[in-house]
Amino acid sequence: MLANMNTAITKEQETGPACDEMNPSLLSKFNMDEIMNCMQCGFCLPACPTYRQTGKEVASPRGRIALMKGIADEKLQVDNEFEDNMYLCLGCRACETACPAGVPYGSLVETAREVVETTKKDEKRAPFIRDIIFNKVFPHPKRIEKLGTALWAAQSAGLQTVAQKTGLINILPRPMAEMQKAVPKIASPAERRKRQLVMQPENKPAALKIAMFKGCIMDVMFYETNQATARVLAKAGCEIVFVEDEVCCGALHAHAGEKDGAIELAKRNIIAFEKAGVDFIVNNAGGCGAALKEYHHWFHDDPEWKERAMAFVAKTRDANELLAELPEIEFSKPMDMRVTYQDSCHLAHGQGVRNQPRQLIRSIPGVEYVEMMDADSCCGSAGIYNITNFDMSMQILDGKMVNVKQTKAHLIVTSNPGCLLQMRQGIIRAGMEGQMEAVHIMDLLDRAL
Repeated sequence: MLANMNTAITKEQETGPACDEMNPSLLSKFNMDEIMNCMQCGFCLPACPTYRQTGKEVASPRGRIALMKGIADEKLQVDNEFEDNMYLCLGCRACETACPAGVPYGSLVETAREVVETTKKDEKRAPFIRDIIFNKVFPHPKRIEKLGTALWAAQSAGLQTVAQKTGLINILPRPMAEMQKAVPKIASPAERRKRQLVMQPENKPAALKIAMFKGCIMDVMFYETNQATARVLAKAGCEIVFVEDEVCCGALHAHAGEKDGAIELAKRNIIAFEKAGVDFIVNNAGGCGAALKEYHHWFHDDPEWKERAMAFVAKTRDANELLAELPEIEFSKPMDMRVTYQDSCHLAHGQGVRNQPRQLIRSIPGVEYVEMMDADSCCGSAGIYNITNFDMSMQILDGKMVNVKQTKAHLIVTSNPGCLLQMRQGIIRAGMEGQMEAVHIMDLLDRAL
């Protein structure tokens, strides 16, 4: 079936010296049972955004799995071509939904990237900037907060507007120059200091004690969305607790092949939320939530931490998921508008949460809900994919906006911060500013309250 596989698996790769010298510990990272579960049936092909864009077998899940098998069997080397193919993947996991064999493709591609990055470190080829991002910034919430304050100061001083009007913005790499148009207004340090670490429901005893997982970048760029989420949950009868010792969920580390860093962040979060003593741990970001719910898989060879991770996972819920289980909220403000919903890939494919957001949207008085064609296909955001693979990301986004336009919606609702920024960028690219707004579902529910 793979006879026409569009890949450069050459004779040199099969017999090259790098294969002979490959670190055995890297090969052991691959789970051959999971790799061999792939039947090469091709059901994943129409679900894969990069395969649809390129038509290349190596840009499909089964093609990438074939490459992984070549590495694990020591028939291929970990070279630039292998790296490029692994990182072209968005990690949207739509293939997992389509796969009849239940192949855990998301964990396989994370392992492949871990092998790539470990190889680069062993060969002293790891970029310096990568060390700064993953080791000096994301594990340190205070540093992320300071970066947020710097961005707020730049916005408040009008530097962003000046840069756009004078063209200075173009000194940035194109992906950054384009993305900044969609960046929301950052909450001021004074506003962030006003946060109540504990929020009680009004006029009734709390039915549940909830720890709000506020995230790292999420809490800087979408501080008000976190606050809106807390208000909605409080309205549903929950006591909300913000845990001060939480750190980044580790998703970006795991997706980028920095698995050791991801595991350390997971340990810190498990410890922090164990101390909180809550009924549930709730998040409002599909990407973060998928990582949090998979902590136990990260400790497959560490029984003690795996047991603690399983207890953590058992309490973890997406905000949509939990709200759908609680008594229905009475909304006081009708929203007379046409609304559509863009699935977060990691919420729909990674967590299986699909109907709950739609039910919540439909429960708002006055809303005319219209389903978008291929709503669960990736928008092209995929963490930082829209920066690292800008052209492919924009091709996918422009295709998505064709479906968005057909809905004639006033609002396009998302449940993940990356998707929200991407859809805002899509609205700008499609020339639909003033006609349509992209909002997080928790902000919409908060407005209706």
